[in-house]
Amino acid sequence: MLTLTSPIETPLHELPAAAKLAALAGFTFALFLTGSPLWLGAALLLVAALHLTGGPRFARHGLAMLRPLWPFVAVVALWHLWVGSPAAGLAVILRMLAAVAAANLVTMTTRLSDMISVVERLAAPLAPILPPRRLALAIALVIRFVPVLSGRIDQIALAFRARSARRVSWRILAPAALAALDDAEHVAEALRARGGAG
Repeated sequence: MLTLTSPIETPLHELPAAAKLAALAGFTFALFLTGSPLWLGAALLLVAALHLTGGPRFARHGLAMLRPLWPFVAVVALWHLWVGSPAAGLAVILRMLAAVAAANLVTMTTRLSDMISVVERLAAPLAPILPPRRLALAIALVIRFVPVLSGRIDQIALAFRARSARRVSWRILAPAALAALDDAEHVAEALRARGGAG
């Protein structure tokens, strides 16, 4: 599997994975302590400034990773406009963008193997119930396959548009689900070939 870590080196690449994950948890928790769009906007600007430490290309990649959120932003905005609470809707949108952008920043500046090691250490007390290595691997697979699945859905949508004049809709759900199952089967075979999750 390819890593999601950006090849563009930033000062954040040098920080330990545990410190970045702890900061991310604290930052996300702090976002829910306020409903003020002003403070949430400041938090989003802080994350944007951290992205800019890697230069324009790094920042553009971080912005592109937020693209899947725009349908959710539209739904939240329309709903809160409908119920007459635009300020609350703005707070929800800013909180969502700041949290996801911060998580993307940690993912872009941290090797997947380092994150797996941190999760394994944190999950050590669960060893009698759930092997930490399996839990860490499951989390790593989720992190890796969300963008892969998103890219696969984009490819299916493009193929649909090339073959039909109709709008892309629920019709792509079945091929997307089959593609996800096919990818999962290939990953399972690769894991078995390498000795399994243990």
